[in-house]
Amino acid sequence: MKKYIPILLLLPLAFLSSCRNTDGGADAYGNFETTEVDVSAEIPGKLISFIPEEGQTLEAGQKVGQVDTVQMELQIRQLEAKRAAIASKTSNVFAQLAVLEEQNRVLEIERQRIEKLLQAEAATPQQMDNINGKISVNQSQYKSIETQNAGVVSEVRALDFQIDQIRDQIRRAAIFNPVSGTVLLKLTEPSEMVNPGKTLYKIAPLDELYLRAYLSGDQLAQVKLGQEVTVRIDDGKETMRDLRGTISWISSQAEFTPKIVQTKEERVNLVYAFKVRVPNDGSLKIGMPGEVVFGGNTTQSEAPQAQNN
Repeated sequence: MKKYIPILLLLPLAFLSSCRNTDGGADAYGNFETTEVDVSAEIPGKLISFIPEEGQTLEAGQKVGQVDTVQMELQIRQLEAKRAAIASKTSNVFAQLAVLEEQNRVLEIERQRIEKLLQAEAATPQQMDNINGKISVNQSQYKSIETQNAGVVSEVRALDFQIDQIRDQIRRAAIFNPVSGTVLLKLTEPSEMVNPGKTLYKIAPLDELYLRAYLSGDQLAQVKLGQEVTVRIDDGKETMRDLRGTISWISSQAEFTPKIVQTKEERVNLVYAFKVRVPNDGSLKIGMPGEVVFGGNTTQSEAPQAQNN
C-alpha cells in the first residue's frame, strides 16, 4: 500500500492546478443584474383584461391590460346631455341679441336722418333726444342679455373641461408596456381591483445585462468609461467562457466591500463599484457570477482581447 501514497497525494495538487488555470488572474468579481421596471395602472378600477405572463417577451408600447371604464363613459353621457340642455338656452339668447342688433341698426339710421334735418332746421332737438334715448335703452338691453350669455357660455365650457378630463382618464385606463423586455414577475390577475402605484408586473430588458463588480483604490486608474474588457462566466465544471463587455459606469464614491465577500478582512476594505455592459445571447442570467479581466489575459484562444488602459 505504501507505493500508492505518492500518487494519491498528487491528485489534489493536480485538481488545484486545473482550477488555477481556469481562473487566469481575474481583476474583479461580481454578479449580473439588469434594470427592472415596475409597471402599474394609472387609474383605479377593475382589471378586465391582462395578458403578461412570467417569461413572456413584450414590446415597448404594446397594450397589455385594460381597466373597466363603463362608469366613466356613463358620466360623459350625463355631462353631454347637461351640456346640450344649457346650449339650447344659448341659442335663445343669441336670437334675442340678433333682434336688438337689428333694432339698433334701424335706430342709428334714424338718428343720422334726424341729425341732417336738425342741421337744415327741419327737426327739433326733442326729436334728437328721443332717438338717443331709444338707442341708449336698446344698448342697455343688449349688454344685459350679453352678460347672461357669458354665464351660459362659461357653464358650457366648464362642462367641456369635465368631459375632456374623463376622456383622458379613459385613455389612461389602457395599460401599455413601457419597455421592450421579458416579464420577470407577475403580481396581479384579471378581475382584480387595481390602484395607481400598485405594481402589476416587473419587466426588464435581457438583451444586455450588467456585471456589477468592485475595484480597489489601486485598480481605479486602470479603468475608464467606455473601456472594453473581458468578462468570464462558468462554461462547465473546469472551463470559463470569455465575453466582450464595456464599462458603462464607475462610482465616484468609495464604499465598504459588500457582505457577499466571504472573509471579514476583505469586507472592511474600501472599494469602488462599477458596471460592465455585456450583450446577452441567452446564456446570461440575473444573479449569475462573473469575472472581469482588464488586460488581455483570456482562457480561450478565440476569446476577444480587451484594450489595455
